Amino acid sequence: MARPGPASQAKRARERAKQERRKAKEEKRAMRKEQKAQRSTERRNAREDPDLAGIVPGPQPPPSN
Repeated sequence: MARPGPASQAKRARERAKQERRKAKEEKRAMRKEQKAQRSTERRNAREDPDLAGIVPGPQPPPSN
């Protein structure tokens, strides 16, 4: 029977590197998802039209001449 050689250790190193890359990708995805949610909340809060800012809905006072 043959003994396990350095190939198995190299394979383990490759698998460990693969796991680390996968974990880094998951962290990046989570960070991007969080940033995307934050940007959408900022946009929702900043949607007020500057032309309509300060206008109150309902009857308006008559214009004074």
